[in-house]
Amino acid sequence: NGAICIQPCSPSFHGETSFVCKDRRWQMFTDACANLDVQSLFQKPGDGAKYFGADDHGSSNCQADFSCIIPDILSSPAIPGNIADIVELLNKISRLLSENVNRGKMQSYSRIANHILNSSVISNWAFVKDRNASSVLLDSVNSFAGKLLLRHGLESIQEPFISTKGYSIHKNTSGQSFHFSMEFNNTDNITGQVIIPEEELLKLPKTSKAISIAFPTLGVILETNRLDPVLVNGMVLSVSMPEELRHVLLTFEKVNKLEHAQALCVGWHSAERRWDIRACQTKSDDGSNVLCVCRHHRRTFKSFSILMSPATPRNAALDYITRVGLGLSIFSLVLCLVIEAVVWQHVTRTEITYMRHFCLVNIATSLLVADVLFILAAIVNNTALNYPVCVAATFLLHFFYLALFFWMFTLGLMILYGLLLIFYKITRSVFIATALSIGYGCPLVISILTVAITEPKNGYLRSGACWLNWYETKALLAFVVPALSIIVVNVVVVIVVVVKTGRSSVGEGCKSQDLNNMIRICKNVALLTPLLGLTWGFGLATIIDSHSLAFHITFALLNAFQGFFILLFGTLLDRKTRETLRMNCFSTKRKCSLAK
Repeated sequence: NGAICIQPCSPSFHGETSFVCKDRRWQMFTDACANLDVQSLFQKPGDGAKYFGADDHGSSNCQADFSCIIPDILSSPAIPGNIADIVELLNKISRLLSENVNRGKMQSYSRIANHILNSSVISNWAFVKDRNASSVLLDSVNSFAGKLLLRHGLESIQEPFISTKGYSIHKNTSGQSFHFSMEFNNTDNITGQVIIPEEELLKLPKTSKAISIAFPTLGVILETNRLDPVLVNGMVLSVSMPEELRHVLLTFEKVNKLEHAQALCVGWHSAERRWDIRACQTKSDDGSNVLCVCRHHRRTFKSFSILMSPATPRNAALDYITRVGLGLSIFSLVLCLVIEAVVWQHVTRTEITYMRHFCLVNIATSLLVADVLFILAAIVNNTALNYPVCVAATFLLHFFYLALFFWMFTLGLMILYGLLLIFYKITRSVFIATALSIGYGCPLVISILTVAITEPKNGYLRSGACWLNWYETKALLAFVVPALSIIVVNVVVVIVVVVKTGRSSVGEGCKSQDLNNMIRICKNVALLTPLLGLTWGFGLATIIDSHSLAFHITFALLNAFQGFFILLFGTLLDRKTRETLRMNCFSTKRKCSLAK
């Protein structure tokens, strides 16, 4: 029939190579495009011929609404190679043939897009070579639909897997809404709604139009440049509005309505091809539907949806353990600091004991502040709620958790100083300056460098949590590497102490009292270091196997009770501290008796 075959497609699922051919009906569309001088519009000579060809026969009907190519496209199998070609065809039409987009053109365009968005062929997108094909399709449809001409002030074009609606709007219009109910698969329907608030419509200087497009299946295939394991849990809603209108309300019905499926409202950043949490705020979530307030921008944010993060399993026992444990940890740390304040003068008479208690106070303070910040970070867990606050909370959490480990490191260095440099004494002022530089200076430098390097790339925070990013920029390594390194160093310190104290030569150059103090300090390090290491070892395990509830519960238990461990092993089990407390109690009772 004089058919013209265009480029071969990718192998189909059965292994054979498929070809898409243009017969005489395709040639009609070719002629219409040739009459519009399409070849001169494309950058490369002959690029138009590759898709549309060139002939001397024309078709005004096809030029008007592209209807002549519909039968052949719909009859072609939506295999990966065909999907890629259709996406490129839609992109070319959107860029070069989008003048006077009437209802007929939009219907034909929607039918072509619907063919490759059908839920029965969505799995084929996984084999499309161009990973940006889905985002190119989204941008193409948004651009083409945005130029839709409205008849009598409204328009509605409905296909099973793409729906376009348009309304004429002006400042006296009450809040305009677009409601969509569309098929997600063969059995379920999902709904979505776009509402332009009345206060936004008041900004319009003249009568204009608003277009909204709904895609129930596009979110499943939309490729993002980020590697966070998040899933689109609703339809994708695109909005085209005048520049004066900046905010829009969107309601999404969840596809997955499980209890742990927390929603996060996001906007699609068309330039960077990723979901951006800063575009939207989550206003409400009743378990089935989510209300979002999103910021519309014609160049960046035009499409919106909701994400579901399956990384952290929701569990009542896990929440209970975390809350009770954190409460006990904060109470224990406050009690630890109160006890240290009471016994300070009596237990810091020697240089060694002064150094020990100075480090212990800073360890408790760092963990106490980190626990309080952990609670605040959980409150602003929806990072879209207040992105700068979430960045600040993450920075401070990172800093104080690092400070906890670096003060443990300082304690280990102090042990080595007491055992190996027995003839070299340092003053308290020198010790304080050195300890503060290590305990707070090093964490500050690491924290600043981390946020400075990753935040400009939008890779500082994890999606849906006020904590360091792992899946894209590996910012979490700025905490994991120093923490685990310090744990290894402190374990080596404990081994050195065990070896040195087993030799008789230690007592020759070191006072027996100082030696006893060093052994007591070493016991603290020997007990706290494995606990800290075990805690954050399970923390790392929750990242590697994010679906394991056992790892999450173990980490929550160990992390939440760290404060209690510090109170127990650092304060209550110290003989000198207990004796001083007992003396203070007796002294207080005696004073009360004398007063009576």
